[in-house]
Amino acid sequence: MRAIDLLNGRLKLRHLVLVVAVADHGSVLRAAEHLRLAQPAVTRSLREVESLLGVELFTRGPRGMTPTMFGDAFVEHARAVLAELRRAGERITGLADGEVGTVTIGTLLAGSNVLLPRAIAALKAGRPGITVIVQEATFDAQVPRLLDGEIDLILGRLNPIGDLRGLRQITLYSEPVRLVARRGHPARDRPGLGLADLLDYPWVLPLEQTALRSELEQVFGAAGLALPGDLVECTSILTVRTLVRDTDMIAALPELVARTDAEIAPLPVPLEAVRRQVGVTLPAHRAPTPSARLMLDHLRREAAEITGLVEAG
Repeated sequence: MRAIDLLNGRLKLRHLVLVVAVADHGSVLRAAEHLRLAQPAVTRSLREVESLLGVELFTRGPRGMTPTMFGDAFVEHARAVLAELRRAGERITGLADGEVGTVTIGTLLAGSNVLLPRAIAALKAGRPGITVIVQEATFDAQVPRLLDGEIDLILGRLNPIGDLRGLRQITLYSEPVRLVARRGHPARDRPGLGLADLLDYPWVLPLEQTALRSELEQVFGAAGLALPGDLVECTSILTVRTLVRDTDMIAALPELVARTDAEIAPLPVPLEAVRRQVGVTLPAHRAPTPSARLMLDHLRREAAEITGLVEAG
């Protein structure tokens, strides 16, 4: 099959929808139920796609349908095409009235508890018809979905994008990272408290694939120290804050996260080497939808106010 054969009209939009549904649901039967089609019709359409491509997209087994390497590749592109079509529909709607739409935000720890809620509230006050979807995950997990068009932007501490082409980043503000503990933590009574002294207590650290975890590892290494042996790995802000409040655990949190909880406070151990840039990561070659552009505008406005809060200490 030549690539141009996909453009001769035999490959239909319904084929893309069907293949993605089979991949998502793991069986022809569940895909048919989801699409409200008869199972024979789904089976016949799947055979049409495989015949057109000249390859098998799924292997059939007792546990359902598993994508082959050809299936994985085709599903990836099918998702991107369908996402672009959804975005095209939203753009037309947005240009028509500017009152409805959807913006999907992938969020990281920094910016999620102050900046994002304020920006969402401001957006909804002016455009109540816009639906905002917030999904939390690590940066590495968010990037493929951003590139596929499933999310519009990633908000949080800016990670180095390295060799990941097709991304651009916008810095919104700088925010220090602090080591924090509950206000009655016994470490607060130790004179001349240093990083080494904090190894006597349990810690909660970000997951290994996060930028903040890497930077904390560098801080410990520069001090000639190993990572704490007694630790929990977690990126859920609610879980981290509860562990710090209710136990002797120590965590590294963005300053605004720590400042919004009256029961925890920074420890007098600086983290000067940790990066502080909070911003958004966007696709480099895809314009934001009208809804996403409005969200960006509100993020910028709220970030300008937050900059004043951070600088005021």
